[in-house]
Amino acid sequence: MRIALAQIQAGTEPAANLKLVESYTSRAADAGASLVLFPEATMCRFGLPLAEAAEPLDGPWAEGVRAIAAQAGITVVAGMFVPADDGRVTNTLVAAGPGVDAHYDKIHLYDAFGFVESRTVAPGREPVVITVDGVNVGLTLCYDIRFPELYVELARRGAEVITVHASWGTGPGKLEQWTLLARARALDTGSFVAAVGQAYPGDEVAAIGPTGVGGSVVASPLGEIVEAAGAGPALLVTDIDTAAVASVRDTIAVLRNRSDFACVDRAESRA
Repeated sequence: MRIALAQIQAGTEPAANLKLVESYTSRAADAGASLVLFPEATMCRFGLPLAEAAEPLDGPWAEGVRAIAAQAGITVVAGMFVPADDGRVTNTLVAAGPGVDAHYDKIHLYDAFGFVESRTVAPGREPVVITVDGVNVGLTLCYDIRFPELYVELARRGAEVITVHASWGTGPGKLEQWTLLARARALDTGSFVAAVGQAYPGDEVAAIGPTGVGGSVVASPLGEIVEAAGAGPALLVTDIDTAAVASVRDTIAVLRNRSDFACVDRAESRA
């Protein structure tokens, strides 16, 4: 399977950002990729009221992504914001392509490092797995990467590749944590992890909030770095051998050998 990670630097205008999606998708298709991944907040970068940019999943921005995917003939996954019922928004991935029309709402909200995402963003509830060219692909967003149980659940649902779409915040050790977490989640699940982030926008914009550090990375089921980007805008195109997933899961049988301590605790409490 050939995949592409589009490490873009999104701005504040959704229409301009959609043009970036179109350009990078075209390049990915020309390179023979069947799946192209864009960061969290591709629709509009963080640092301004998200409700002003949010659109429904049948609105012009998501429909634009679907049209781009149809024109290129590949699956596109990109981050956007959708109005929620309670006045907040959802931090959402829209996925579109041949046989694919899905979305994932971010489950774990970034109430950390001085930010309170839950003030303006409503949490998602359901893990999502899509199928691209016969390969099961799990979808996650940014802060999700710090919660291994979500990745284990996606693997249990059949995901062989798990994507992470981020607009990672800067700070001491943050880029190193991003890379380490991607590799750890690959080892947790015996999966390929494809982690795409926003490019580093410069010190002035980075001071606004979590607007990206670059460092997009693909990790193998053994936690090895297959491909990695620097800080600036880039398109990573790489081939992954999904047959390695079954081999690693059989050899390092962490999924098969897991104990559900939460279930054990609940059972003991009822006894």
